[in-house]
Amino acid sequence: MNSDKTVYVIAGPTAVGKTAIAIALAKKLDTEIISADSRQCYREMSIGTAKPTKEELTQVHHYFINSHSVTEELNAADYEKLALTYLEEIFKQHDTAVVCGGTGLYIKALCEGIDEMPEVDNTVEEEIQAQFKEQGIEWLQNAVKEEDPSFYETGEIQNPVRLIRALTFVRSTGESITAYRTGQKKERPFNVVKIALEMPREVLYDRINRRVDLMMQEGLLEEAKTLYTQKGLKNLQTVGYQELFEYMDGKCTLEDAVDKIKQHSRNYAKRQLTWFRKDKEYRWLDASSDIIVKEIINNK
Repeated sequence: MNSDKTVYVIAGPTAVGKTAIAIALAKKLDTEIISADSRQCYREMSIGTAKPTKEELTQVHHYFINSHSVTEELNAADYEKLALTYLEEIFKQHDTAVVCGGTGLYIKALCEGIDEMPEVDNTVEEEIQAQFKEQGIEWLQNAVKEEDPSFYETGEIQNPVRLIRALTFVRSTGESITAYRTGQKKERPFNVVKIALEMPREVLYDRINRRVDLMMQEGLLEEAKTLYTQKGLKNLQTVGYQELFEYMDGKCTLEDAVDKIKQHSRNYAKRQLTWFRKDKEYRWLDASSDIIVKEIINNK
């Protein structure tokens, strides 16, 4: 791509330190940041999504943070359109932009485009959501395995949102969602530099555990309580909230809920690493490096 505009992607697992590095990079480049986190865009979810602090948000302008209500449903196709619009805005004033987040599908949608999909039946989705709430992820996995074996073989089978999407799709259209994945990349009028951050697993897992403890100290339980009446929303079926809703429903102790948040966060980090490692365009850098911003810019 012969373009004078460049997007720097800062990706990696949860708690690896993406936000701090993205801010340092954006300041060095004198540009702005687009979040690629599928939950930080929701105003009502702050502590549990590890949103950048008010101080961090004042240092560099962020797009797609606190931009939507938790009642609004967004998907990768929506993000593709939004993020391309944000880039147009940034590129009016700057030659570079930074994209930061751990939602791999959103980053892929921005950099490569997302395949066009038929509409699904909302009633079917609501029925599946209700059954999942009643019978849990094992029922969901078995249903997908039986009705869409193609997705089951290749998809994220620990991710209830993806499983519900796949099952809704096959029941609405009679076809596997995988049939609509062309693998064709769209041309983009900008260069993309993909950076993925890593650190030793035991260090990352310790950071995750400590961050969950800090979230609880900062009031995650109180935040979850304010959202409890909306717990059926798809956007709230996510790590850090679902476990506390179970505690509020009397299904487990608070200590058990916190342990589950840590475990599920570690599981999520593992899935993120698997996702990003599949894309050979990423350059992996040590997140603890003192000269990481210099490395990113110099090795463009």
